[in-house]
Amino acid sequence: MPTNETLQCDVLIIGSGIAGATAALNLAEDENLRIVMLTKYDDPLESNTYYAQGGIIYTGEEDSPEQLAEDLTRAGDGINSREAVAILSHEGPRLVRELLVDKYKVPFTLTPEHKLERTREAAHSTSRILHVNDATGRAIQHSLVSALLQQPNIQILTQYTAIDLLTPAHHSLNRLAIYEPLSCVGVYAYDHETGAVRTILAKTTILASGGLGQIFLHTTNPEGATGDGLAMAYRAGARIINAEYVQFHPTTFYDQGSARFLISEALRGEGGLLLNIHGERFMPRYEPEWRELAPRDVVARSIHREMLRTGSDHVYLDVASTMTPETIRDRFPNIYESCLQYGVDPTKEPIPVVPAAHYFCGGVWVDSWARTSLQHLYAVGEVTCTGVHGANRLGSSSLLEGLVWGTRAARDIRWQIHGMDAPDASVIPDWEATGTDPSDPALIRHDMQTIKHSMWYYVGLVRSRRRLERALRDLNNLSQDIDAFYRTTRVDPQLISLRNAVLAALIVARAAWENRESHGCHYRED
Repeated sequence: MPTNETLQCDVLIIGSGIAGATAALNLAEDENLRIVMLTKYDDPLESNTYYAQGGIIYTGEEDSPEQLAEDLTRAGDGINSREAVAILSHEGPRLVRELLVDKYKVPFTLTPEHKLERTREAAHSTSRILHVNDATGRAIQHSLVSALLQQPNIQILTQYTAIDLLTPAHHSLNRLAIYEPLSCVGVYAYDHETGAVRTILAKTTILASGGLGQIFLHTTNPEGATGDGLAMAYRAGARIINAEYVQFHPTTFYDQGSARFLISEALRGEGGLLLNIHGERFMPRYEPEWRELAPRDVVARSIHREMLRTGSDHVYLDVASTMTPETIRDRFPNIYESCLQYGVDPTKEPIPVVPAAHYFCGGVWVDSWARTSLQHLYAVGEVTCTGVHGANRLGSSSLLEGLVWGTRAARDIRWQIHGMDAPDASVIPDWEATGTDPSDPALIRHDMQTIKHSMWYYVGLVRSRRRLERALRDLNNLSQDIDAFYRTTRVDPQLISLRNAVLAALIVARAAWENRESHGCHYRED
């Protein structure tokens, strides 16, 4: 395995979505800092942020931080950190205005009066969501990446897959380091172009690697969302909490047995109705008060129950009877065009939909400044658990959380980094390959499919003791096989993702097994 020279920097950021990009741009204001950003993709635009459709929380015409806090807590079933909720509610809208609207010029949709248009989503008590039609994340990501590329002290390394966080207790040649508090000094990263594994050392590392939806059979997440950051942090010894809370989006486009793409809940916010395969509206039966605007976990489970009751593999979302064709095409152009590609015209017929894994509400524990339980390791975005979401995420709060904690992490780092020593490169060894066998794509694909099916059927929307027992047994056996496979095989990005995916799946399944109470998106039928 070829190796490259060690790269040293002040701050290393793993991930290029809204959380990582916000942190990087704030840090770059200090011209003396050298910042390195890694992404496993060939373009820093690619991230979970890019695929966020609905919008980002701002503030309504008659709104308040207290009202937003109440909505967040209600959606989270009360299992929210009150401190985190207060931070998001008070700081979030201001940062949207200062950073996204005024500084980075995100082209949010305007009213005919040229004011910011606000829409409403499920479980929100008022219209407070800013959007760019139905491609808000894409617009935000374009604006942030454009700004990143203009910063001379930010180096973006594309097609680099992080393998493991570097912790002196685990990796240092100085064996006395094991007695020191756990800390992070960088990462081993695989260079896709050269096949080399590079050592990247940093005074401070920010984990901004996104979610884990790809460990489930149906998901709205992009291909790379295999729980890499969660798995790396767990192996490094970081504290993980609330891993049982995986939010399933109620509506993704259904075609020939698979979930294809997200159908934003903004369509329900604008009046869309859920129908069963017989064309009957069913949400009033399960949730008479909120109906289609109930929290996501309630809507997703209601769909699940209706599918079981009717023996169907999907339901329908009807917008044609509640919106004009012009409204559908103008307000949701990307969803409209995507549906047409699969032969469905949402202006004339209902859209086939099915729930899918969408957002990880748990993750790496962080405090109010995004500090993890490891010294010099911060985490921001979906990989973390700030506590703001509790047991279930309020719609359009994820982008806001990334913006707020990305900013707070950068502020905390800038206060102290100039007094920190750089890691001692002489005691961190180069990567040592353990395997020489060529990678087998067939084995990797089969193992990933096994993970996806086990998680979907046993650790999905509705959980039980028997299902979780089966999941843990199957995943533990598979984990042993994958570990042996990893140790004898030449490392590559697919193998790295598989190793992380099975560990992320086990973390979620174990947490679901241990929590026998149903809250939010963790539902035990027993």
